[in-house]
Amino acid sequence: MSSPPPPSPPPPTLDDEISSLQSKITSLKSALQLQTSTLLTAPSTLSLISSSSSEPKLTSQSHLHLSNLQQTLYRTCATLTLFRAQDPDPNAVDSGSILGLRIEVVSRGKFLRPYYVLFNRPWTSSSSSSLPPAQKKWLRVHRHTVPGCIPLSGLAARYLPAPLDKEGGNNNNKRRKQDLGRFARGLRREVVRYHARLGTVADLRKAAGLGRDGEGNGSGLVDISPADAEVRHVSVEWEDGRTGRLVMGDDGDILRLVVVGENGRDREAGRELLGGLGEGGTVRVEEVAKRLATMGGGA
Repeated sequence: MSSPPPPSPPPPTLDDEISSLQSKITSLKSALQLQTSTLLTAPSTLSLISSSSSEPKLTSQSHLHLSNLQQTLYRTCATLTLFRAQDPDPNAVDSGSILGLRIEVVSRGKFLRPYYVLFNRPWTSSSSSSLPPAQKKWLRVHRHTVPGCIPLSGLAARYLPAPLDKEGGNNNNKRRKQDLGRFARGLRREVVRYHARLGTVADLRKAAGLGRDGEGNGSGLVDISPADAEVRHVSVEWEDGRTGRLVMGDDGDILRLVVVGENGRDREAGRELLGGLGEGGTVRVEEVAKRLATMGGGA
């Protein structure tokens, strides 16, 4: 006996059409800005503008877009930047000298607010004569704006260890070294991976039709949200009471998935979402997002 055909989706309402038109307008405006910037910064356009001074507004716009292009290229290529600063505290160590590290991150095609790590040198004025002169200039993390779930303290202990005094072992002290470059690269790698996992959650919510307010569009999914601060586990909830847990790798790959219903673990749903892969395999978020959208509609 054949099953009845699935019900046809309801026709779009006026609000849906307005929302669709607004999205198209936003997309067209973004495309127009991109094309304008591309044309105004092209070498042929710049040569024409420089040879003609009859359009001061066009020249000003060209210089503005060229400056923005240079800034974008710099932030894209120079993702790690060192700078010097001064601590306003009159009692700060090392006369208030601060070395700053700026970390640039691009997520979902946009630059995020940079992260900063500030270092000082607390051993320069140390009265201990057991420290070698070079180690008195070693750095220590003073302040930072990195999220708490990033293992900054572990990276600092590995690449920026503190010097040991004479009682701590003279031989061990000679072997200890600081490597600011490896610390900076390792820290940025962890920050980029963190935002990649956040992007995975955002892609899953978008595929399921979940807005920022948590309201769905009839896909059968109630919520998709991080289950821990490091965004390595993602919680999934369906309207029929089923819950799921996604386990992600460092770069946002889906490693494992467990779906639990009223009768316990729903292995069939888990295999459907993972496409038949074993628990030790990985699957890209784009594939899981498509299956979530189709599976949610039939939940």
